[in-house]
Amino acid sequence: MKILQLCKKFPYPLKDGESIAVTTLSRALHELGCEVSLLAMNTRKHYFGDDGRPEALGHYRAIYKVPVDNRVKPADAFLNLFSRESYHITRFISPAFRSQLIKVLKNNTFDLIQLETPYLSPYIPTIRQYSDALVAMRAHNVEHEIWRRIAANTTFLPKRWYLKHLAGKLFRYEVEQLKQYDILVAITQRDLDHFRKLGYKNSAVVAPIGICAEAYQPDYDSYRRPLSLSFIGSLDWMPNLEGLQWFLQKAWEPLQKAHPGLEFHIAGRNTPGDWRHKLASKNIIIQGEVPDAAEFINGHSLMVVPLLSGSGMRAKILEAMALGRVVLSTSVGLEGIAARPGKDVLVADTPDQFLNQVEFCLRQGRQLEYMGRQARNLAVEQYDSRAIARRLLDVYLALTVEVA
Repeated sequence: MKILQLCKKFPYPLKDGESIAVTTLSRALHELGCEVSLLAMNTRKHYFGDDGRPEALGHYRAIYKVPVDNRVKPADAFLNLFSRESYHITRFISPAFRSQLIKVLKNNTFDLIQLETPYLSPYIPTIRQYSDALVAMRAHNVEHEIWRRIAANTTFLPKRWYLKHLAGKLFRYEVEQLKQYDILVAITQRDLDHFRKLGYKNSAVVAPIGICAEAYQPDYDSYRRPLSLSFIGSLDWMPNLEGLQWFLQKAWEPLQKAHPGLEFHIAGRNTPGDWRHKLASKNIIIQGEVPDAAEFINGHSLMVVPLLSGSGMRAKILEAMALGRVVLSTSVGLEGIAARPGKDVLVADTPDQFLNQVEFCLRQGRQLEYMGRQARNLAVEQYDSRAIARRLLDVYLALTVEVA
């Protein structure tokens, strides 16, 4: 198949879940014989200035990137209060991106155009006008659900009202767009069931985020050293920041008091600037953006994922499992991942539960390595990227024949 992949940000470097999900699937489709091209917004927040092609994106037939300024602007955000339109979506509407899309569609023929997230939905009318390709929506999350959860966890009432207002408009938009897709690609069965309840009636398939097992080489030496905790994630994504702040405020204090020698290492893009100074005396090591995420994850036996809001799947959990780490996550963080609590992963939803699970790990000592190996086996067996891409491609091909 000839596939055009549309992205709301340039999927490189491979340091966040969305970039990993986009690139892993496109590479697997390429390995299965598909010709995949990429058209991506090059936003201020995730700007990639190099004119060359990164080696990790070498599988694309062609790459087009368009500068888009989608920053939150106070005046626009205020005026949007009086509009029915979703501010989440309107920030990604770009005449320059639409112009480049038209040019690509006029000069190429595609069998299928895969939109990565509903933020690309505004361009479906353009696709219909200039192409006969099928339109696939790959829904990485149920977007409005994330913002409803964030609003529910917000205690400052004016901010809570504003976030609920934004979530309501995003909800209406997501529901209205469901009838526009030829096929919906959900990351989890739970998300697909949710979209069905909202009224989606066309073709659909569940295709979880996958991993390329050989790209992840576990280093089990960490289990021979004193236990240390890690967190890695982009801290410009609100659910990550919200969850980590909650963990630091509610769970880390009793952990540090009970185990003064315990260290917590934090890595991620756009770490708040004052954190190094504010948290320096609490056995917290702020490493910011690290050059090699796998090396960072491999360095610590236990990875903490304290998500309170979110949807879809967490690619970083799959990466940690593939690297043989023990993952300690909230129930929300583990949504969509078929791991067995207490066998492949650990689960905690309250500060006391986090304390108890960390103390369990401390008691286990080197025996904790067994759970890490169980986690890797699960990731390799159930989330192989090529097997997932093969199932998705079979559905795409069948739909192409059906439409023809």
